[in-house]
Amino acid sequence: MYYLKKTIEISAAHRLRLDYPSKCAELHGHNWTITVHCRARELDANGMVVDFSLIKSRIVDVLDHRVLNDVLPFNPTAENLARWCCQQVPCCFRVEVQESAGNTAIYEIDEP
Repeated sequence: MYYLKKTIEISAAHRLRLDYPSKCAELHGHNWTITVHCRARELDANGMVVDFSLIKSRIVDVLDHRVLNDVLPFNPTAENLARWCCQQVPCCFRVEVQESAGNTAIYEIDEP
């Protein structure tokens, strides 16, 4: 099994739609750190699991310096963002989204 890990950073704002009062319902921003994990039993014709530039184009180019509520069709919690990132990248099985120091959400697909 081959494994790939890419860590990227984006700056983005969001407001959370919550069923309780919270300051996070107001527009605010983070410098997010997103770590994408991919795996494959075989490498592609180029000798890669996934091209690092593909990961960047599918995540950074879509989310960086944006209001996440304007570009994503769901409540942009760190958990939902982790799942969305995983769905954007071929062979991805795990994504960690750190929205601030000490606050990280993880989405992982269990089956290989």
